[in-house]
Amino acid sequence: MKTDIKQFDRKFFDPQKCASCIGTGSFGGKAQGLVFIRDILQSKINAADFPDMEIKIPTFTVIRSDVFDTFMQQNELYKIAYSDRPDDRIAQAFQRADLPFAILGDLRALVNEVHSPLAVRSSSLLEDAMYKPFAGIYATKMTPNNQFDADTRFLKLIEAIKFVYASTYFKAAKDYLLATEHKIEDEKMAVIIQEVVGSRHGDRFYPELSGVARSYNFYPTGRAKPEDGVVNLALGLGKTIVDGGVSWTYSPTYPKINPPFGSVGEMLKQSQTDFWAVNMGKPSDYNPLKETEYMIKGNLSTAEKDGTLKHIASTVDRNSGRVAIGTGAQGPRVLTFAPLLILNDIPFNDLMKTLLKVCEDAFEAPVEIEFAMTFSKEGMHRFGFLQVRPMVVSDEKVEIGEDELQMDNILLASDKALGNGIIKSIHDIVYVVPDKFDKKYTQKISLELETLNKKLVAVGRPYLLIGFGRWGSSDPWLGIPVNWGQVSGAKAIVEATMENMNVDLSQGSHFFHNLTSFNVSYFSLPFSGDFTIDWQWLDKQDVQEETQFIRHVKTHSPLLIKVDGRSGRGIILKPES
Repeated sequence: MKTDIKQFDRKFFDPQKCASCIGTGSFGGKAQGLVFIRDILQSKINAADFPDMEIKIPTFTVIRSDVFDTFMQQNELYKIAYSDRPDDRIAQAFQRADLPFAILGDLRALVNEVHSPLAVRSSSLLEDAMYKPFAGIYATKMTPNNQFDADTRFLKLIEAIKFVYASTYFKAAKDYLLATEHKIEDEKMAVIIQEVVGSRHGDRFYPELSGVARSYNFYPTGRAKPEDGVVNLALGLGKTIVDGGVSWTYSPTYPKINPPFGSVGEMLKQSQTDFWAVNMGKPSDYNPLKETEYMIKGNLSTAEKDGTLKHIASTVDRNSGRVAIGTGAQGPRVLTFAPLLILNDIPFNDLMKTLLKVCEDAFEAPVEIEFAMTFSKEGMHRFGFLQVRPMVVSDEKVEIGEDELQMDNILLASDKALGNGIIKSIHDIVYVVPDKFDKKYTQKISLELETLNKKLVAVGRPYLLIGFGRWGSSDPWLGIPVNWGQVSGAKAIVEATMENMNVDLSQGSHFFHNLTSFNVSYFSLPFSGDFTIDWQWLDKQDVQEETQFIRHVKTHSPLLIKVDGRSGRGIILKPES
């Protein structure tokens, strides 16, 4: 992949280029992907088709990987970096260290020119490599960059860079590497410094719209097909989506069809109600070791006061109970994005389909893109293209008929299964005991899973994992908030639901992307669906270990796990007697 980035000439907002670099060495996977797609967007997107929209990659500078090498060597950080010390101790050591003197002048020039929020993002050597993506494993840190004096802005930028460097060696990253053929010594870190897409509203800076779009949909509903793709939309910064929070999901082929809510009341409960923004006001407690140090949350009332709901919200009529597009009437607001998707005043969905097609053709593979957008009352609407990465979609031919879903020796079946292929090597099953599950204990469950996962990974025993709610969610009330490294040994994962834990899977999350990239089969069993788990059979298996919430059992012969990616059907068969 050819990467053409000019050296930083101490002018960040150069209208002739969106990308520049500092130092030498690798640009990292994320930056390479952006520069690769930059030229394609310019040549393949016809501006005349979207006359009121500015479509571009937000301006960024890359600190290349040789700067990272110098930083590590000069400050003798490898010893603590490779150690098992907790994340905060590693981060503290990195904050005490000094960045190479040679880049300080460039960073100082940058903050002298720029007074708006900056996102400091990882772009590691291994991150987002073709078919080996490290989505969401390393840190991103926002800084408001609006302090009056340049000295403070300079200091905050340096702190953010060192935090991203430190995240290379955080526990989640080390655990993640155990699931790959790479070693921590293989990794190097480049850092992207990028303008944040958004507008200021009082003490908050955020985009009206953030999203993740995928050209292949593992969970199509209704008339949609997998190749029709899927888009997740949210108000505010994209952290809501990539962390597995609540977002709006739709098919670009059928933008007017809502997600399958059972009622308007259910729509109100299961749609987005709060959002992330950069804090432009009085800073919270000083904590350079915290990723969200300069981020705050708002709610729909906040957004309405900011005037940011016009293009994305609908209103529930209190008398009829019906949902009306827009915010012209009084009543509860709900984020349906209908003004964009149904009224089509702005050709947003046409742009989505065009971008997915262009990127898919460029990578010669299904793709996932991240973006953010702001709307203008008079001028151009701004669409910021933030990231593109390839998806892994298996072409192995597996067929599962409807009759197989009802076989006598089934442990569980699903018509909403993700992945494609056959697994015949799993003896171990790790599951959350249903009678012990409670949403208030999901964080404790994550820690118990981490301990069991480490033991099984160490002895090379892949396992089937069964739990409740949305795996990998950043919201512990929506599911079990594990990161990928905490369950990296699982080759098949089951998302069961209960009456009080019945949420949709977030396809836009980083956890979800890593799931598909490692060809992990994923079974979803909705509470109101036709399929259940044979808990009685599970309880009769040989117990290897049991904790407060988790039970690990082992079967005498391997399970048979099959997923038909074309139909979305999947089955897990008990071992033969």
